[in-house]
Amino acid sequence: MAEFIPQPSCADPQDQQSLKVEQAQAHIHALLTPISSWQKLALREALGHVLHEPITSPLQVPPHNNSAMDGYAIRSSDIQKSPFTLTQTGIAYAGQPYAGQVTDGECVRIMTGAMMPPECDTVIMQEQVETDGQSITVHGKQQAGQNVRMAGEDIQQGDVVLPAGHRITPADMGLIASLGIAEVITKRRLRVAFFSTGDELRSIGEPLEAGQIYDSNRYTLYGMLKRLDADVLDMGVIPDEKSALKDALQLAASEADVVITSGGVSVGDADYVKEMLAELGEVNFWKIAMKPGRPLAFGKINDALFFGLPGNPVSVMVTFYQFVQPALKKMAGENAQPLPMMQVQTESKIRKRPGRFEFQRGILFENDLGELRVGTTGQQGSGILRSMSVANCFILLDEDCDGIEPGTIVTVQPFAGLV
Repeated sequence: MAEFIPQPSCADPQDQQSLKVEQAQAHIHALLTPISSWQKLALREALGHVLHEPITSPLQVPPHNNSAMDGYAIRSSDIQKSPFTLTQTGIAYAGQPYAGQVTDGECVRIMTGAMMPPECDTVIMQEQVETDGQSITVHGKQQAGQNVRMAGEDIQQGDVVLPAGHRITPADMGLIASLGIAEVITKRRLRVAFFSTGDELRSIGEPLEAGQIYDSNRYTLYGMLKRLDADVLDMGVIPDEKSALKDALQLAASEADVVITSGGVSVGDADYVKEMLAELGEVNFWKIAMKPGRPLAFGKINDALFFGLPGNPVSVMVTFYQFVQPALKKMAGENAQPLPMMQVQTESKIRKRPGRFEFQRGILFENDLGELRVGTTGQQGSGILRSMSVANCFILLDEDCDGIEPGTIVTVQPFAGLV
């Protein structure tokens, strides 16, 4: 009998046929093309959309010199050694400028945001003033130009306020509104079709029989895609049948810019995703030296980009955040920044074997001294979805790491940077 030679598997610490994480990321991004379609939206409808054209200010902000606080607008030439006295000649309210002229020795009562009288360049805060009828006495040291917001000090007319590729936030909506802009030009939403594969999967509401489980992956995928403001098409659960999988892939590719599946990318007898992808389109790679998430298919079906994610719930989320989400942001035309990293001391002993890059689930917290520390969520199995729900970060451990002792500085990727 010939000697049995085992094939590489996810249990192996190393596999020379697998790509490193950064190689896979670079390979994906080299094949991405941002969508070019655009649309005009009312400002209230633009939240979460990506700008196709920059926002250029049609005016200066503030539009005029105005008071930064409640007090008295004066001419700086009237500043004297404290105390000194001035005569109040009127009041300026926000939206109701003082219409008169301010001459030597005079001042105007002014409210926060009110337009400065042309002759005035300084505001005395009201807490430093005593009043006696129309006369005021100023105390304390005063400086020319204090407590005044100058016209255009925030934004000049013609400034690019938000660049093309920027994803609109609530703060951006207020900023755009402050410029009097009612409509914006944005990229259309990225269309993403997704489904799960597996005869063992059942949808919520269906009874479970022996060996069956509820499909959680479609719900995590839906949530992650919606937070990216994608236009999603949930195609449900596709059984482990070649014809059904082929039909689903073809339909998804005809309807969407991106197709995502979970499950069926390993080497099991019923794992057909890689085979069908090779028949319908192009396969680029499917093994990555990482944990969790080693099997991952990537390619194209016609013009649609394809990601075949692993079936284990944690692997789905890890591979989505590290590979799919950055790709979707680029395809959507977004000027996405690299995910933030932190260097934090661990209070946990972390088990790891050299060979693969690991994304362990961690919890960032402050200790009793107010110092930021990180610990693991406990068991790190790729099927323990609760570890993702409890965690607030990934602990990144490179291929050479052979375990971590408490007190060691580790690299942490907060979840706040992933969504």
